[in-house]
Amino acid sequence: MIVLFPTYARRLPGGRRWRATVAGMVSRPLPERSRRRVLAVAVLKRLLDLDAGDLNTDVFRRRAEAFLFQRLAGRRVEIEVAGQTVAASRSDRTGHFQAHIDLDDELVAAAADTLACVARLRPAVDDPPEVTGGHQAQGVIHMVEPAGLSVISDIDDTVKITNVADRRELLRNTLLREFAAVPGMAHVYRHWQDTGTAFHYVSASPWQLSPCLAQFITAAGLPAGSMHLKLFRLQDSTPLGRLPSRKRSKRRVIEQIMADFPGRRFLLVGDSGERDPEVYADVARRRPDQVSGIAIRRVASKIRQRKRGERFEQVARRLPAGLLHVFNEPAELAAVAPVLARNAP
Repeated sequence: MIVLFPTYARRLPGGRRWRATVAGMVSRPLPERSRRRVLAVAVLKRLLDLDAGDLNTDVFRRRAEAFLFQRLAGRRVEIEVAGQTVAASRSDRTGHFQAHIDLDDELVAAAADTLACVARLRPAVDDPPEVTGGHQAQGVIHMVEPAGLSVISDIDDTVKITNVADRRELLRNTLLREFAAVPGMAHVYRHWQDTGTAFHYVSASPWQLSPCLAQFITAAGLPAGSMHLKLFRLQDSTPLGRLPSRKRSKRRVIEQIMADFPGRRFLLVGDSGERDPEVYADVARRRPDQVSGIAIRRVASKIRQRKRGERFEQVARRLPAGLLHVFNEPAELAAVAPVLARNAP
């Protein structure tokens, strides 16, 4: 199998060429009766207290399949964009690959806001007999101009109901239930999109869920945008390694997007369920000229404070007055509009 992640292209200095960073993953489904598959399903069954009916639902089969695979390293991938074909680097030990593609303005003149791309996998000598090569995946590149406003948005409990603070509910919402949108967020985001805002979804959800999440964003009526998820590793699910690694990796991804678009301003949207307020405050302090605002949806949190509201007061003290907006209902984000109008370039 081969999957392409939604990505973006940026104009290079001089204004006549674009650079797109195309990335994806190569994997192979685990055999139906393999020991690894049987053990993985048994673990999920115990964690979620599943019965035979749960295991046979379409939702569980689709979501579980996203994790029941073998990563394939060293595979050669070709990327085709606007009639131009380039070779990506070979997939690494996690199955991921990446290619940087430079395109002339003439090649993308008719693309408007997005550009289609195709990744093709070349067969390898150790593939099973039924694999003959020719596997391919469709992808999309979002064309983002050097100036303007961008929203960097979390996904879980910001635009999608996940209940990250409750591990059991998190797993059930991820593996057993159809994804559900936070009511009202799509309306707000579409309004911002109508004013020319670009979107980047940065989340601690695993890359394995990228096809499911891309389908959810479309079905929920949320604006399409680049997607930046997390490499799933076993230690990320442990109490000792999970939160610090998420905080550092999310901040690095956000700052890389900002570095790619130094002329754009950014609104950072997240929730209080985990570390979004602290991560966004760190970013705003490190790159104050690019952050137009921080909007945090208030949800039940596992982060305990001695007094209600103390956490947001601590974050706000680290920021310029009026930069942090905490909301309960998406309609309250209308208050952010004047800030964006003042701060946008």
